[in-house]
Amino acid sequence: MDTPGNQATNDDSAATEKEILRFLETRTKRSWTTDQDLFASGGLSSLFAMELVVHLEKSFNVSIRGADLRLDNFRTVTSMTALVGRLQTTPGGTGA
Repeated sequence: MDTPGNQATNDDSAATEKEILRFLETRTKRSWTTDQDLFASGGLSSLFAMELVVHLEKSFNVSIRGADLRLDNFRTVTSMTALVGRLQTTPGGTGA
């Protein structure tokens, strides 16, 4: 059973996933799934990972620093959605 707080979180996560997928598809001109490894598929480079960082920070008003800059946080749409959700619930949006 969803509580009002859980429903808002689920809605936020779905919106975050949708925006990340939109960005990826626009920039790469290909479709992605939420659990697809973006880097193992050969579709993205480390330079593109930095573009992802900037996009997430601007789009979701978070600050990605330090330990949060691990490649595993950007490997899938699901992992990026989780990172954004965690940073948005941390005071100051830094995750630290």
